[in-house]
Amino acid sequence: MKTIGHRISGKVIEPKESRYGDVYNPATGEVEGKVALASIAEVNQAVEAAKNSLPEWSAMPPIQRA
Repeated sequence: MKTIGHRISGKVIEPKESRYGDVYNPATGEVEGKVALASIAEVNQAVEAAKNSLPEWSAMPPIQRA
């Protein structure tokens, strides 16, 4: 069964928690994978990474951001 983790600053981060949610196939309703549920520390790490990348990202022309 496929497991989906987190990606922060372009890197795959191994989840620190062992909590997962089901990923459903909308056509069949069947569970096809699991997604890691982030801890507070992981959410804070992602927010900090986003704040740090904002100046460079916002200076990039919209066509390059797309």
